[in-house]
Amino acid sequence: MNTLRNKVQLIGNLGANPEVRTFDNGKSVARFSLATTDSYRDASGKRVSETQWHNIVAWGNLAKIAEKYLTKGSEVAVEGKLTHRSYDDKDGNRKYVTEVVLNDLVMLRTRNEKEN
Repeated sequence: MNTLRNKVQLIGNLGANPEVRTFDNGKSVARFSLATTDSYRDASGKRVSETQWHNIVAWGNLAKIAEKYLTKGSEVAVEGKLTHRSYDDKDGNRKYVTEVVLNDLVMLRTRNEKEN
């Protein structure tokens, strides 16, 4: 059960191409935003869609895969761990960030592939 304590699974579309950074020691990190959309019918029967944006972080081999294969609009399934961190910006204001640090990534469809 310990593996279920902090586990996030999402299916969505990339909002932009991954931003990849390689450090002096050769380790890579990729960051991208992922949009997930839920839809429902309101009281009048009108269909309503709500989109949530998630910050995704991939390290090592997953970062290299993201850099090579993922582009804006790609549909992916991701699994990872939810993390929270904070930092002070250049003006000294405290900023809070919530991210999903990837453990697994499945490419479902690229932006150019047509749905059946």
